[in-house]
Amino acid sequence: MPAAESGNGKPLPILVVGGGIAGLTCAIEAAEAGNRVVVVEKSPCLGGRVAGFHQYFPKLCPPPCGLEINFRRIRNNSLIAVHTLAELKDLCGKPGDYEAIIRFNPRYVTAQCTMCGECSRVCPSETPDPFDYGMSSARAIRLPHRFAYPAQYAIDREACMDGCHACADACRYGAVDLAQKPVLEKMRVASVVVATGWAPYDAARIDNLGFRRFSNVITNVMLERLAAADGPTGGRILRPSDGKVPRAVAFIQCAGSRDENHLPYCSGVCCTASLKHAAYIRSQYPDAKITMFYIDLRTPGELDHFAAKTVADTGIELIKGKVARVQEHPGSRDLLVTAEDVLRGRKITREYDLLVLAVGMVPQTADLPMGIRTDQFGFVTEAASGIHGAGCARFPADTAASVRDGTGMTLRAMQSVSAGRES
Repeated sequence: MPAAESGNGKPLPILVVGGGIAGLTCAIEAAEAGNRVVVVEKSPCLGGRVAGFHQYFPKLCPPPCGLEINFRRIRNNSLIAVHTLAELKDLCGKPGDYEAIIRFNPRYVTAQCTMCGECSRVCPSETPDPFDYGMSSARAIRLPHRFAYPAQYAIDREACMDGCHACADACRYGAVDLAQKPVLEKMRVASVVVATGWAPYDAARIDNLGFRRFSNVITNVMLERLAAADGPTGGRILRPSDGKVPRAVAFIQCAGSRDENHLPYCSGVCCTASLKHAAYIRSQYPDAKITMFYIDLRTPGELDHFAAKTVADTGIELIKGKVARVQEHPGSRDLLVTAEDVLRGRKITREYDLLVLAVGMVPQTADLPMGIRTDQFGFVTEAASGIHGAGCARFPADTAASVRDGTGMTLRAMQSVSAGRES
């Protein structure tokens, strides 16, 4: 299905905002159907949240399994142009012919980079590594993570020491350019797919659960990184406070979700993800005891079979009830959890080594241009026939659902292009 034509006779491209799994799927499917595609991704590399997972549903595959196939399809398709460290700043026009303003942020490292790593070795500045949710540190100049695509170093200038140019001095290839500046460019596109993904809800805002105050209270995304082979502990799930093996672990579901003071909606995937995390722990430590405090156990569709299998594990106990308070034992740093046990009609207090908060998904749409409409929760709604949301920018979704939605939005984007040309 051809796109509307530009002034030079070439069809206008489809703009995909976001290089996570939904955005990649949309870009690849559109390009393989014959459309030019431009992908803009705010971070230094593609892959989104999925790149940091240990395993993802439904096949429980490691991220490189699926992402590498997509990266290969991108490399082999000349119709796809990928721009990392790039943001959509403004958008105007009509379906079939939009004018987008893209901000290209500096990487400070050029294509001459060979990834020898010498720049990172001499860098004196360290910063909490966002890929590990702050559980490890990283140099200001670094490869974003082991499987990063494109495989190119970048500099976090906010983490740099004033006046430092150690990395530039150490680079024998002249690949460090500290003088790079942001650039704004206009681009005509036929339609836009917003696939900006999600971020975990800030658990520090939930006062009674102790996140940030107690070192052994972590979130679900942090546990996912602990289980990953390239994570901060090499794949071993250990207590942050002392590196010990956790023998009693509690999961708190709906941590801030379904709560009018935090996230009023259900993210849909947290219950199954916590059961997956419980299975991680039981696989590593067969003697570990798991308790899951929940409001309602929601494992929709094909994930219900996995949930039934996991719940059958006698080492996993489910307690229906909300957690009222978390306290820390000052000596051991163990955690005292006080909660209701609805089905038994009582209040209980138990001690755990580790507490995992199942925080919900927050759509990353706050910085989008005003012409892209969102609902009261921040999810993209259909603002015009040429602008579409995809994946977790449109609704809470797991990896498989995001792939399906990205595929569906490909067709919508191409239909919008055709409609815009005919109008």
